[in-house]
Parts: sequence; structure tokens; C-alpha cells
Amino acid sequence: MAERGDGGGQQAACGHDSYRTPLASRYASPEMCFVFSDRYKFRTWRQLWLWLAEAEQTLGLPITDEQIQEMKSNLDNIDFKMAAEEEKQLRHDVMAHVHTFGHCCPKAAAIIHLGATSCYVGDNTDLIILRNAFDLLLPKACSADHSWETLLPLDSRSLHGSAELEACPR
Repeated sequence: MAERGDGGGQQAACGHDSYRTPLASRYASPEMCFVFSDRYKFRTWRQLWLWLAEAEQTLGLPITDEQIQEMKSNLDNIDFKMAAEEEKQLRHDVMAHVHTFGHCCPKAAAIIHLGATSCYVGDNTDLIILRNAFDLLLPKACSADHSWETLLPLDSRSLHGSAELEACPR
């Protein structure tokens, strides 16, 4: 068993690479569990901070190529234990991960999250996760042996012929 990154004891061996819930373990694919995992979420935060720094550099802020490269090199280097300890101290999940990312990117630490709000990473990550989850789900739903009507609630008959139903090839 791997130690939980939030300091809360033990969890399944899949650790931070899979979303954990009884429903997910019964019904979700490994790919879908990964899309909703802590690793995917916090890696996406880091990717968003990298894109932000690259855009800010393009706009003329004093951000060096060395800082950008350091961030690129550490996108997957997530210390969940350190992030959990930082969050206990700071009582703020985003700032805990800013500090954790900054720890492995000391040259870039001052520019990580520069000018951003917590919503920048939180809201954009939620949208990215939902888009990627639908990218996994929709091809399976559209290729199922049954029609879209059977996937919708019974009271959705008023949608018949709508753009939502017609968007899925049969």
C-alpha cells in the first residue's frame, strides 16, 4: 500500500494515478480514473503555469528561457507528500502546489503563478478534465449497439431531432 499524499493514512496501491471511489472502481475505465486523478489534476496545474509563463515571456515580462525549461523539466516531478505538508501549513491547495513546484524549480519559483488567481488553475483544469473525459466517453457512447435515445432519460423524447441527438453518428 502506498502512503496517501494528504497525510491521511493508507490507500490503494494505485496512489495518485487513479480517481478513488467505489463507483469508479466498479464502472470506470482505468483511463477515465486517470483523467480524474490527483496526478492528472496537479500535472495540469503545472502545465497551465508553464503556458502562463511562456505567454508572459512573449509579452515582455522578465522571464528567462532557463526558467521556462526548468518548469518544462519538472511537470511530472510532483512531491505529493510535500504538497500535503504545505497545504497543512498554508491551508490553501493552490499555494501549496505553487510552493511544491517552486521547490523543484528554484530558478522559476518567483514566476510560477505570476499574476494568476487560484481560479486560473482550478477552473481551467476542471474544463480540461471534463473535455478529456468526454473525449473518452463520447466515442464509446456513439458506437454502442443502442441508439442515443436509450442513453437519455425517458422524458427526453422532446429532444428527438435536436442538434444534441443528431451530433452523434449512428
